[in-house]
Amino acid sequence: MTLTVSSSRAFVLLAALALPLALSACVGAAVGGAATVGLAAYDERGIDGVANDLKIAMDIRVRWVNKDHIIPTKVSVEVHEGRALLTGLVQDEKMRADAVGETWKVIGVKQVLNEIQIAPSTGAVDYSRDAWITGQIKSKLAFDEKIMAVNFHVETVNGTVYLIGIARSAAEHNHIVNIARGVGYVRRVVDHIRVKDPSKEAKS
Repeated sequence: MTLTVSSSRAFVLLAALALPLALSACVGAAVGGAATVGLAAYDERGIDGVANDLKIAMDIRVRWVNKDHIIPTKVSVEVHEGRALLTGLVQDEKMRADAVGETWKVIGVKQVLNEIQIAPSTGAVDYSRDAWITGQIKSKLAFDEKIMAVNFHVETVNGTVYLIGIARSAAEHNHIVNIARGVGYVRRVVDHIRVKDPSKEAKS
């Protein structure tokens, strides 16, 4: 299979990957960014699809900053096929509504999956445990031969695991969800994974 990508799409992909590098000024992140460009070729969305989703995510973050610079420090966004998954903890309904409202204004957003939690006080949230849970799940997916890990994103907030991506089959989908549920300290798993339709893929 020959992989092609327009120059504009390539620019968006590289720019989106460069943004966190500029913010972190981390050499290690640069290596990770380069690896991500390579992995995009194996993503079910294709390089153009990945680039488009990254651009949408960037545009969402820009709108958040313009609305309230606190929003992107509390809320995360992951975009898959135009579906924007919003996760995080905010202190009031207004900030959650602002984040969702600004997301809908971005061109290319097909669906907003609002999973933002409201917590007046975040003192009881164990962020290190959330990071550990996410790391455990990602590691298990990466080393499982039955799973194409590049197709999925994992986020954990206050013990709740959020999954989004494209599964090649119902079996792969169920396997991923079961892996997430089997990790320690996971309270629940919210599943936004889409199972690929073989009949549609055959026609394309």
